[in-house]
Amino acid sequence: MKLILLGYMGSGKSAVGKKLAETLQFDFLDLDSEIEKAEDNSISEIFETRGEIYFRKREAEILNRITSEEKSLVLATGGGTPCYGNTMENLLAKNNLITIYLNVPLDVLTERLSKEAKQRPLIAHLEKKEDLNDFIRKHLFERAYFYNRAELTIDAEDKSVEQLVRMIVAALF
Repeated sequence: MKLILLGYMGSGKSAVGKKLAETLQFDFLDLDSEIEKAEDNSISEIFETRGEIYFRKREAEILNRITSEEKSLVLATGGGTPCYGNTMENLLAKNNLITIYLNVPLDVLTERLSKEAKQRPLIAHLEKKEDLNDFIRKHLFERAYFYNRAELTIDAEDKSVEQLVRMIVAALF
């Protein structure tokens, strides 16, 4: 079984994914880390030197490879992963794979991301919290269609990683 965590950047996909994998005794992978390994470059550098279109193509290729493997795993995707090309359709069509959307409200995302904006290529240029909030709001509106197609949606507001893991395990088993 493969559990694919979806959600906006800062929603906790990596933290929840690691703990969920540990709890279920599955492997854990972070899609961005897998892309960086394959490209021998950071996500920021890939965006800067090759552009977002190249990045999204590589992301889709690597995601397809990972989801085609036989082993059980938990995968934390990037915030935009399900929103490009036919990625979401491909995920939903695969057997033995469950998509899980970690739904975090706009204000919580803004607060979390304002502290780490410089490390995130898509928002590094936003210096005011108000601009960041507007940017996230626009993205959430554009991405809601894809996120809401996930087979399981978890309300991740005001919950610890451990609580979220318990909620996911309870919903799945």
